[in-house]
Amino acid sequence: MRFLIFFSGAAILALGAEGMRVLGRQDGLAFLQGALTLGGGFIICGLFSLKMKWQGITGTGVLALLGTARGLFNIPDLSRFLTGERERGAAPVMEFGVTLVCLFLLLRVLGSLHRERVRRMLEEE
Repeated sequence: MRFLIFFSGAAILALGAEGMRVLGRQDGLAFLQGALTLGGGFIICGLFSLKMKWQGITGTGVLALLGTARGLFNIPDLSRFLTGERERGAAPVMEFGVTLVCLFLLLRVLGSLHRERVRRMLEEE
């Protein structure tokens, strides 16, 4: 699980760096700032999970939930991009990529927390 947290953070940081190259200066800087914030948060949660495993994983889940929720608001821009309106350039596709990373990570964290809960319940009996 920790590898996935670090890998997701690095993937989002890489998307932010690519956004600087692909998007215009203003849009690229805005996308880079968001990617640094979210990807850096994942890496910090990954580092935190090295000392306190479940607190770091739970923090990752919260960040992934926030990233997924924010990404859902970008779905209308993606649909306009797919129909040919490209006034924002490739930004909707890159934002959708970040949303998919966050959604995948959120589902993995929820599964991991569920398995741990079941393990602890069985351990009590």
